Amino acid sequence: MEIILLERIERLGQMGEVVSVKDGFARNYLLPQGKALRANKANRARFEEQRIQLEAHDLERQKDAQSVAEKIDGNKYTIIRQAGEGGQLYGSVTTRDISDLMTEGGASINRNQVILERPIKMLGIHDVRVVLHPEVSIGVSVNVARTQEEAERQARGEDVTDEQLSEEEETLAAEEIFEDEELAKEASEQLAESEDQAADETAGSVSNPDADDQPSADSGNEDEEKNEA
Repeated sequence: MEIILLERIERLGQMGEVVSVKDGFARNYLLPQGKALRANKANRARFEEQRIQLEAHDLERQKDAQSVAEKIDGNKYTIIRQAGEGGQLYGSVTTRDISDLMTEGGASINRNQVILERPIKMLGIHDVRVVLHPEVSIGVSVNVARTQEEAERQARGEDVTDEQLSEEEETLAAEEIFEDEELAKEASEQLAESEDQAADETAGSVSNPDADDQPSADSGNEDEEKNEA
């Protein structure tokens, strides 16, 4: 579809240019947002009639954006999220999360102004670009952490994901040691039990000698009869 741009669109063109875009991009974004007109004869004439007003309005918007940029450029924001192994988030931080956070901080930002190549899915400090106007953009940093304390440590340059891995390694090592100790204890108990059984068997043999080694009552009587004779 051919359209007339009503403002500068990054990677597309300047105000007043006629460009060709995909139908879905035009219908779902450019036309509803008032950023373009269909490039037909009537709209071309309409644009030329309103060009001066459009340019003046765009210049005013640019000045407003520049004023906002001076106040929030370089700002730092903190988002608390849960995370698992190696700092992987349970979910992600999206453009809406960031725009809402910035709006709460006093700047009116919508999600379409926040530029992310992909959603944020890791702990850490992330640089984010925000487009306030086609000619004005700023950079902010988003500190994603599990706690406020952790965010402060990340701001000081500490890598909390390395610490988490170390803690997990220590836990695994402790579990292995515990398992080894349990096995050693079990082997020691089995050895002690075997020694006790052997000792019991030896004691039984000493207290019950063979009957052939003891003098019988009959033998004693025969000796007495020989002495009387």
